[in-house]
Amino acid sequence: MKFSDRAMQVTPSATVKVSNTAKAMIRKGIDVINLGIGEPDFKTPKVIADAAIKAIQDGKTSFYTPASGLPQLKEAIAERIKKDCGVIYPVDQISVTNGAKMALYVLMQVLVDQGSEVLLPRPSWVSYKQQVLLAGGKPVVVETGDDFKITTKTLDDAVSRDAKVLVINSPQNPTGTVYSRDELEAIGKWAVLHNVTLIADDIYGKLMYNQNQFVSLIQISDEIAASTVLVNGVSKAYSMTGWRIGYVAGAPELISKVNAILSHSTGNPATVSQYAAIAAFESDQTEVESMRVAFEERLNTIYPLVQKIPGFKLAAKPQGAFYLFPNVQEAVKLAGVNTSGELVDLLLDKAHVAVVDGDAFGMPGYLRLSYAASLKDLLTAVDRITKFMNQFLKKQVSGGIGIETN
Repeated sequence: MKFSDRAMQVTPSATVKVSNTAKAMIRKGIDVINLGIGEPDFKTPKVIADAAIKAIQDGKTSFYTPASGLPQLKEAIAERIKKDCGVIYPVDQISVTNGAKMALYVLMQVLVDQGSEVLLPRPSWVSYKQQVLLAGGKPVVVETGDDFKITTKTLDDAVSRDAKVLVINSPQNPTGTVYSRDELEAIGKWAVLHNVTLIADDIYGKLMYNQNQFVSLIQISDEIAASTVLVNGVSKAYSMTGWRIGYVAGAPELISKVNAILSHSTGNPATVSQYAAIAAFESDQTEVESMRVAFEERLNTIYPLVQKIPGFKLAAKPQGAFYLFPNVQEAVKLAGVNTSGELVDLLLDKAHVAVVDGDAFGMPGYLRLSYAASLKDLLTAVDRITKFMNQFLKKQVSGGIGIETN
């Protein structure tokens, strides 16, 4: 059987692979703590689940909906965007997708031609690059500094006449980095000047910590909003990863193209999930806030503990999302391996903690740890990693060789 060139150039998701491996070990009875996937450990709030059950009981979920989603769900999304961001989108400027990942995938199909360049910060979420490749485009890395943020200077260094799209994820996966209003304004003005479409991946926008404030690109100015396509969904903030509801909000002509592709690919998202999402967007958001507070506590608890792990170095404290992204180059040397990927394998095999290699996000020498797990599991995981790394430190010391730790 001969496979297409398109299929041959795409690699499986590293985050999904690590999580699947961890889950397989757990099924064998191995006590693995999985910090490899960005999935809240909370159950979907009851008000949302109850709405789904009622929709089933009322006979609303047995049939197709429009490929772009239920009109009442689009209305709920539009109202939520208005409340959260103060920006108004008519329902014909919204399309509902099978998760935010599908929203991003279909946007690449709509916006990217063969050879089109898509600007991606380093590091960035694992699927952006693969989705660009599947669309026939060319991923172009935009370098960042110690704060993991792109600037107009690094954009100037990366841009060419073939650049069509720039993806901004804030708060960012894998670092928890958040762009300020001024930073977004500078990037937005740059994109307008260079006729580059902005994709604002705001999936972590409700998960901000320690008095830091979220700002979306669509809030900066009318001109920047007109050049921006908004992507969001229910997975992270509402703990609805399994329900698979995301959305795109943008110009009517863009949404019409998105809808056309969806009609030939996925059809409509699961009807029952759409009714659940209506309840999520229309809820008073108190449970969203409760989960946010829990994530904040987890961040504040484990951040200083991870800083103390031998060979682990953390940049500034994350302001959002639920990830830590430590530099582990010293830990790699300490453990006597060659790459951060080998360290990931060691941590899973010996310490029974699953994390993701930074190479998957474009930055080898780093690891991504999700603190979406329970605080108890997080404390146990950090303790396991610390003890695992300490054994190498003791060997160095006993051999008369010291190593500086943070």
